[in-house]
Amino acid sequence: MTDAGVHHGRFAPSPTGPLHFGSLVAALGSFLQARAREGTWRVRMEDIDPPREVAGAADGILRTLEAFGLAWDGEVLYQSRRGEAYRAALADLERDGMLYACRCSRRELAPYGGRYPGFCRGRRPSPRGRQAWRVLTDAEPIRFTDAIQGPCTQSLAETGDFILLRRDGYFAYQLAVVIDDAHQGITEVVRGSDLLDSTARQIHLQRLLGFATPGYVHLPVAVNAAGDKLSKQTRARALDPARPLPDLIAALAFLGQEPPAELADGTPGEVVAWAVRHWRLDRVPRRLTQPAADRPRDTGSRQP
Repeated sequence: MTDAGVHHGRFAPSPTGPLHFGSLVAALGSFLQARAREGTWRVRMEDIDPPREVAGAADGILRTLEAFGLAWDGEVLYQSRRGEAYRAALADLERDGMLYACRCSRRELAPYGGRYPGFCRGRRPSPRGRQAWRVLTDAEPIRFTDAIQGPCTQSLAETGDFILLRRDGYFAYQLAVVIDDAHQGITEVVRGSDLLDSTARQIHLQRLLGFATPGYVHLPVAVNAAGDKLSKQTRARALDPARPLPDLIAALAFLGQEPPAELADGTPGEVVAWAVRHWRLDRVPRRLTQPAADRPRDTGSRQP
């Protein structure tokens, strides 16, 4: 845990490939929000899904962050080494009667469009075969205020009871992120709006486990010309650690910070130092998505 009263932010990439422009927006936004408040900025490697991970990607991500002038505090936390903490949280939830085994297959659940209908509620765990473990939810609306997107209300009835331990034995993202945010004392989560829908599930878990709820800041997600989120699947161009300035300045512009032209002749450290001094969250566009080529000059009105 970390000192109370201090701002603690984080960047938590998955090592499924190199960082791209969308990753940089999330990293830079979280870094500036923390540093502008004289807080700490942690890096956490979300390496709990081995089938999706790429060999060497974790080290490549760290080298890229260094090349872009984004220095983190303390040691990098690797989720692959945190199994004991996750199992302890599952045990607490099971003890409180909030966890149950689920034998449902993807084929059985396909007609329900991502909402779990509760088929395995009340069933006893099977002594045979693989099964997932789900946490109980209810339909009580969960309300929170996002620093960019404004007041949000989400009902877990839209998702139903969600998985914390997968059938393949791997821990689910929703569990790991909640445990590790609490462990690292994160006071504000700054990330892309593609994770906005996960917030209610995470707040639900925080409440069940007795953790404080951090503040939330969901940045616009960078999309390509077709409107698809920049990702490995959409063949987003990897960041070039040898040429950080163009993408670094473009990311500042994407976030509405209006970097001056002379920064193009500086170093990554100088660009980041300027950005920390001039960071204004109210300039970040109030949008869920934004074209990567969009360079808004006046975003103070925060039009959706």
